[in-house]
Parts: sequence; structure tokens; C-alpha cells
Amino acid sequence: MNLELIEMFLDTISAENGSAENTVISYKYDLEQFFNFFSDKNISDISRQDLKDFLIYLNSQGYSSKSILRKISALRDFFKFLITENITKDNPTINLDTPKKEKKLPDFLTQEEIFKIIDTAALSEKFIFRRDGAMISLMYASGLRVSELISLKTSSVNFKKAQVFIKGKGNKERIVPIALEAIDYLAAYIDERECFLKKNKSEYLFPSVKKPSLPLTRDVFYKQLKELACLSGINPEKIHPHILRHSFATFLINHNTGLRSVQKMLGHENITTTEIYTHILSDNLKNAVQNNHPLAKILKK
Repeated sequence: MNLELIEMFLDTISAENGSAENTVISYKYDLEQFFNFFSDKNISDISRQDLKDFLIYLNSQGYSSKSILRKISALRDFFKFLITENITKDNPTINLDTPKKEKKLPDFLTQEEIFKIIDTAALSEKFIFRRDGAMISLMYASGLRVSELISLKTSSVNFKKAQVFIKGKGNKERIVPIALEAIDYLAAYIDERECFLKKNKSEYLFPSVKKPSLPLTRDVFYKQLKELACLSGINPEKIHPHILRHSFATFLINHNTGLRSVQKMLGHENITTTEIYTHILSDNLKNAVQNNHPLAKILKK
């Protein structure tokens, strides 16, 4: 009986709700696992305590919070379906305590890896790679989102003050200082950009090669970044535009920059978004605590 109800539910979410095939497959596995766990019970006999026992079992088996949350989601949708179809009256998933979703720590590149890519781009004979080098150095120097980077206008950069004016999410504006080396890269690129554009004009700092009146697309930049990684001897699987923003934030946090300052430069509305970077501490910082903190010194004695 339980298996028949599961099939009815899966048919419904697939045909009527248009759920993705992967979702249907995952829900099928999750629900079958749940009812195999309670093979001696009917649907109407399932209680909230049963659900809690199932969660305890999943934890004991080492399931991640993400997997457990997905299984709970499958059960919630399933019991909602049963109530809608008048198969049962009670929904034991209501007010069920669930594990907090784990925050994935952001990936980042080391300084050496980023400098390798920038140097590879700067020494390339291809203009597009030298352009990409300027883009990479700017992202690493300012923590721009890739959408902010490609939409920059030539007027957005103040070379004298070494600042970039950014219009971010929700049209919120911010000004971020840029390291002088990145400014030098940009200045060299600007000279080449004029030769590249020839008679064409573009308001964008990084215009499209095919259509200079439009900005470079994020897809093109993504592919170029992968190619530069290969040329630099770095695994392209770990490279994507957003990792440059993560690397910028990680570097600042690891060099004692205040969290509020990093928040402003990244354009985060809530500081809790920025706080995730505090979980990524360099060995230097860990060693500094172990060597200099008074409690650590007492323990050594």
C-alpha cells in the first residue's frame, strides 16, 4: 500500500507540478528509505515521534544536514499530498525540528596561484588574455562580483585616487580602493583597448570583441579564465570568476582587516554573509595565536 501511494505522489509532482526528474528520483529513494525503516506501520499510524526517531537514525548513519533536509522536504510534500487526497488527516511533519543547513565554506586561490594566472595573461601575445589579466587583477584587488565587473564603465575607475565606483545588487552604490599594481594593469590595458576598438566606441571598460557596444559576457570571461588556468598549470576545475572575490575577502580577513571594512568593500547588506570568511584562517594566524596568546604560553610551560 505504501509503495502505491509513493508512486501516486511521484506521478503527481512529475505531471502536475513539473518537478525535475532528479527531484522525483531523489524523493522516490527518500520515501522508500523512510517506509522501509517503518515497514510494520501504516501511513495513518506514523507520528511525529516516528519522524524524530528516523532523524536520529539518519544522524547515526552520518548523513549530512543537506541530505537530511532533502529527506524531510520529501516527507513534508508527501504528507501534504496525502491530506489533499483525503488519504490521511494528520501531518506529523508540522513543526518538526530540523537540522540547520550547513554553510559551505567558500573556495579560494592562494596568492601564488592568482599571480601565476595574472603573469601568464600579461606575458601572452593575445590581447584578449592581456585584457583578462587586467580583469582578474581588478577582481582580486577589489572583490567585485563578476556581474559588477563586466558592467563597469570606463568612467567607473578613478585612476588618480585608485578607486572604482561600483553599482551593485539592488542598484546600491559603493566605492572600493584598488591596489596600485591593479591600477597599473588597468592603465596598460586602457592603452591597448583604444587600439583594439579603433574607430568603434564603447562606454564599457571591458567591451565585447564581436560587439564593442556591448559588454563582455560572463560566459566568455568564464571560459577564458579556465583556459588561462590551464596555461598557468592550475587545475581549471577549481577556477571560476567568483573564486577571485572569495580570494580577495579571504586575503583581507587573514591579514587582520576589520570585518565591517570587508563587508563594505564586498557590498554585503548583512554582516553575517561576510562572517563566513572568518572560518578560513591561515596557518600564520593560527600560529600567531598559539605563539602569542597568554593562555597558550601558560599551557606550554
